[in-house]
Amino acid sequence: MTGLTLTTRQGPTIAPYLEALAGLRIRVFRDFPYLYDGDPAYEAAYLGRYAENPASRFVLAFDGKALVGAATGQPLADEVAEFRAPFAAAGIDPATVFYYGESLLLPEYRGRGIGKAFMADREAHARDAGFALAAFCAVERPDDHPRKPADYRPLHGFWASRGYHRRGELATTFAWKDIGEAEEGDKPMVFWLKELTP
Repeated sequence: MTGLTLTTRQGPTIAPYLEALAGLRIRVFRDFPYLYDGDPAYEAAYLGRYAENPASRFVLAFDGKALVGAATGQPLADEVAEFRAPFAAAGIDPATVFYYGESLLLPEYRGRGIGKAFMADREAHARDAGFALAAFCAVERPDDHPRKPADYRPLHGFWASRGYHRRGELATTFAWKDIGEAEEGDKPMVFWLKELTP
């Protein structure tokens, strides 16, 4: 990570970086598999929920003063119903789970250990706060999706190497507008979990 710096923020202390973080989300999630047609109004509302939550966690990666990566998290109990409901239905108390909102990194900064640092920081934060599980969900697109790049490599291997397990029974849908879509549509998402040992 030569030349790069990481810093952490919680709750309202993220305020000075919200605009840059929104822009980063729109830029990174435009790529496959999310194909998100970014909406600044949605970004303001989404990130505002994290910024208002004193229990949220942000890990920011900078190259000089430029924000090039970020990872977020907050207690699952504070998340929207689409993310809480599969856990409650499976008999897992959402209050025991720390949820990762996203991990974002510009392509030219990948492969330098930043993703591992994002995971390690949030895991340590969640463990110190007494959570039993860490979780995130990922969109799942069909293998023959017309916008899938020929050189696309899913992150499943990386996640598994960090101790996360895909839990197919913990699935949900979440709506956003894909590039080229006229309206929002529900996208299938599946959760990955890791037990946090004390």
